[in-house]
Amino acid sequence: MAFDGLFIHSLLQDLAPTLVDSRLSKIYQPFDQDLVLIFRKNRKNYQFLVSANAQYPRMYLTDQTIANPDKAPIFVMVLRKYLEGSVLQSIEQVGLDRIINFHFSNRNELGDQVKLVLSVELMGRHSNVILYDKQDNHIIDLLKRINPDENRARILLPKAKYELPPLKPGLNGLTLSENEFKQLSSKYQPDELAKQMDGLDRDDRNELIDYLEDDYSYSSFKTFFDQFNNPRAFVLKSPRNKRKIFCYLPYHLDLEKESSNPDLNKGLDEFYEYQATRDWVKQRASQVERVVKNEQKKLTKKVKKLEKQLDLAENSEGYRIKGEILNANLSQVKPGMTKVSLPNYYENNAPIEIKLDPALSPARNAQKYFTRYKKLRDSIKHVNEQIKIAKENLRYFDSIQTAIDNADPQDIDQINDELINQGYIRKQKKNRRRKKITERNLNEFKLSSGKHVLVGKNNYQNDWLTLKKANKSDYWFHVKNVPGSHVILRDDQPSDQDIKEAAEIAAFFSKGKDSAHVQVDYVQDKRVKKPNGAKPGFVIYTGQNSIEVTPHEDDVMSKKIEKK
Repeated sequence: MAFDGLFIHSLLQDLAPTLVDSRLSKIYQPFDQDLVLIFRKNRKNYQFLVSANAQYPRMYLTDQTIANPDKAPIFVMVLRKYLEGSVLQSIEQVGLDRIINFHFSNRNELGDQVKLVLSVELMGRHSNVILYDKQDNHIIDLLKRINPDENRARILLPKAKYELPPLKPGLNGLTLSENEFKQLSSKYQPDELAKQMDGLDRDDRNELIDYLEDDYSYSSFKTFFDQFNNPRAFVLKSPRNKRKIFCYLPYHLDLEKESSNPDLNKGLDEFYEYQATRDWVKQRASQVERVVKNEQKKLTKKVKKLEKQLDLAENSEGYRIKGEILNANLSQVKPGMTKVSLPNYYENNAPIEIKLDPALSPARNAQKYFTRYKKLRDSIKHVNEQIKIAKENLRYFDSIQTAIDNADPQDIDQINDELINQGYIRKQKKNRRRKKITERNLNEFKLSSGKHVLVGKNNYQNDWLTLKKANKSDYWFHVKNVPGSHVILRDDQPSDQDIKEAAEIAAFFSKGKDSAHVQVDYVQDKRVKKPNGAKPGFVIYTGQNSIEVTPHEDDVMSKKIEKK
């Protein structure tokens, strides 16, 4: 389950007491579908994330570091005008539907008190965040403006009257009395009764059915629904390793418990942290990824074409042989012939068929085969050089894709800058100052020995880490012949265990992270050099040793130092 009606009911048990009567101090929109509201209460700030993401709409308090963009979208400007400084009076769920209304009290320019509602609709691809005036129900603005042709059920545009979406309310299991249950149970089988209940997704419904099939009584029914008034966070895995979060522990579903947290908000924050980061990276990196995939596609085609040319050139002896045979048998070739069969003295005089140009003399036909042969032989060196360049460029874009896969949202600007400087993305008219790389940009890990490891997440960070930040006596790690992060172990005399753990980190932050056997080179940083004119992230090294490791995400990420 995730954000069905009952899950939202459970979440509000903790959320409402924390946020009600707080003051909304800041609002920003870090990504297209996400809002961050900063509430202040009792001298403490609470960072509240609201996402209208179609795949996993959600809301919860978060401790994640989410950057505030330099330029605010129009919707955020409207929210700031109407809501910043306002007091959150109450939070109300519409029945057991996925609609949550945040009621605010504020004063307008004339000093008059106004009542405003921020309605959060967590309804899959129809998810939205809508600000409207409670007095006249007119929409002030909304996160997703919908063309009337796309939604005829209601108008979702500024100045339109706010209306609820079409709802199919069922029965509220939280308030159902024993007498009502007895009447229903005499009429419906357990599966039919479960379908009458509101606010349940498929997992919840199946769990309720199993509760009732075990014991078709009001006590069993109430036991199931009482769990939603005393929520905790439980993360479970399906047989296919799909992770799901529940606010209670289901006993009947085919799921394996992974973790639990008494604080539902914290459980949600941890559950969505990785997926949210990947989604934010995807949003920010859409242009970069489009360029990378197009270049990879072009280069892959080019390499195939060049390799075909090379194969033809390296097997061009046939042209020379045909030219020689024609020269030796010119008397047998008559003007106007389109082909001729002659004895091949290279193959025991076996007949060989040679195509001819009827417009050319026999001698000119022979010369044409020699010219073709020479042209192909002369092209081998050039084609080999072109293949080498194309493969180097392909490896470069593989490194960019690996950087995107390893990136946090704030790293995408550096990757974008790199592609602008390399000429793959057109420079924007407005010059954006490139942010200086610091140690805070890097991933940092603490090994079991207590020693620290730094990891670059893109080519600019890799260069800075290896060539500027690292001490010459530190140890440098990189996966052999595979795009990946530069990894620095900050020690000049690492133990075998240190080397193994640092190599596992390097393997995890590489294109080979899913492989069982990853070869990692390591050497002191002083032996790593950057050739003149080399692309960002490209270095050469000598005197390295190698170790084969198998990276495990849990082991690697357990060593990561979270930066506040």
